[in-house]
Amino acid sequence: MVAAPPRFLAKLAAQLWPDDPQAQDAFATALQTPLPSAPAIVWCRDRPEPSPFPVLPPYPWQPAWVDRLPPQVQPGRHDYHAQGYYYCMDVSSVFAGAVLGAIPIPEPVVVDVCAAPGGKAVLAWRYLQPRLLLANEPIGKRLGMLVGNLRRCRVAGVVLCQDSQQLATHLAHTADVVVVDAPCSGQSLLAKGEKNPGCFHPLTIRKNVNRQRRILANAVRLVKPGGYLAYMTCTYSPQENEENCRWLMTQYPGLQPVVVPDLAFAQSHVAEFPCYRCWPQAGMGAGAFTCLWHVRRQGAGANLPWSWLAQVAVARLEAKPWEP
Repeated sequence: MVAAPPRFLAKLAAQLWPDDPQAQDAFATALQTPLPSAPAIVWCRDRPEPSPFPVLPPYPWQPAWVDRLPPQVQPGRHDYHAQGYYYCMDVSSVFAGAVLGAIPIPEPVVVDVCAAPGGKAVLAWRYLQPRLLLANEPIGKRLGMLVGNLRRCRVAGVVLCQDSQQLATHLAHTADVVVVDAPCSGQSLLAKGEKNPGCFHPLTIRKNVNRQRRILANAVRLVKPGGYLAYMTCTYSPQENEENCRWLMTQYPGLQPVVVPDLAFAQSHVAEFPCYRCWPQAGMGAGAFTCLWHVRRQGAGANLPWSWLAQVAVARLEAKPWEP
């Protein structure tokens, strides 16, 4: 028998499904007694034949270059991982990045504002094939994993270590696509069987909301007129997700939420605008939130400040050809 959920978890479940006790119980159970989830791999080069892993049937929204594997498979231990054949991530992270597939701009300039450990940068590279990818990580101690992962997967780009305010100052109106996979309360860690004390506490959520809004306010300044802003988290609280989106759209009326047909089945039931959720009780990974905006703003974009980028670049990664 599953124990009664802790007070703040029960409060969040009631906030999310106020009239559905069964959904509340399913959500709390998925976090208190998590089941093994299927890992996903993002292929960064052609799949070898035969496939090194058994593969589960794809979801309808799943890109052709992503495979979902049985829970017992550990792709991170395979030699192909070290050789950069693929990047490993939770399937819900792939779900969050799926909004990038709705962006019609060819060969865009992409800025990933909070890029470490590199998963969303890899997804942006695969979905969009950017002419320039700027992978920014403001926390210096996380740069090593970001550079290492992008280099291993041979993702071309420039790695930066800048606060979002500095990006807004120097890169205003230069990006076709901006990705904010925001630091958050990380409540989905529980669905992976990990511990995250205090992740449901109102003070934790409030602290993250304040940080997220600062990042979003700076990120929207990076986008060219006609460009796109994608926002993602791996947490469940509406304050960090739908409420942040409402706040941003109030502050910047030119933001138009984009309908992503492939994710229509996952429309958030606590939002009146297009945004998408996967929940841990649905068996599709640990859970995620994602929203995409089209920036309907008048004016022209700005030129990239190449001299500034040359000064602050932490690493410049080239897409080297794969050895046969």
